[in-house]
Amino acid sequence: MNALTLPRSWTLVLSVAILAGCGGQTIQRIDPDMTTDVSGNWNDTDSRLVSEEMIADVLARPWLARYQTANDEARPTVIVGQIRNRSAEHIATETITKDIERAFVNSGLVRVVSSRVEREGIRDERADQQDYSSPDTVKRFGLEQGADFMLLGTINAITDSKGKHSVKYYQIDLELHDIQTNEKVWIGQKEIKKYIGKGKYKA
Repeated sequence: MNALTLPRSWTLVLSVAILAGCGGQTIQRIDPDMTTDVSGNWNDTDSRLVSEEMIADVLARPWLARYQTANDEARPTVIVGQIRNRSAEHIATETITKDIERAFVNSGLVRVVSSRVEREGIRDERADQQDYSSPDTVKRFGLEQGADFMLLGTINAITDSKGKHSVKYYQIDLELHDIQTNEKVWIGQKEIKKYIGKGKYKA
C-alpha cells in the first residue's frame, strides 16, 4: 500500500507527524492578566499599569471634591482625549485610552462620554432614527451630555543600549483640563523602566 492508497484518516495523521517533525511553532493560550515581556517593548501590561495607577491618583486629588461641593455632589463628566505617542516605537494608544475609560467608569465617581470618533457613529444612528424609529422610541438631538473635563496625554521613550544590553525608559504624562476655563486641574506622571539583556541588571 503506497501513500496514494492510504485511507484519508491515515494520511491526516501522517501529515501532522511530518509537520511536528519539521519544527513547527508552538501556540499556547495564557492568562491575559499575566505579566509577559518578550521584546521589552510597550505591551498590554504597561497599558494596564498606567491606566490603573494614574486614574487612582487623579480620583484621589482635590479637584474632584471641589467639583462635587460646587455642584451638589454631582459626578463630573470626563472625556478621554488623545494620548499622543511621541516615541519612535509603535504604540497602540487606543488600548491606553480604553483602559483609562474603563478605570474611570468602574470607579463610579465620574461619568465618561463618547470620544469624537464614537460620537459620529452615534449621531448617524440618531439621525437614522428620525426617519425610521417609532415616535415613542426615537432619540432627539441636542440632549447629549457635555463633558466638564478632558484628559489628554503624551508618551515619550528613551532607549539606552550597548552591545546586547539595553534599557528602555517610558514617561507617560497625563493632564486633566477644565473645558470651561482651560485650567489644568490635575497633572500625573508614570515612569516605566525596563532592562533587556542576559542575566540580571547591574547598576
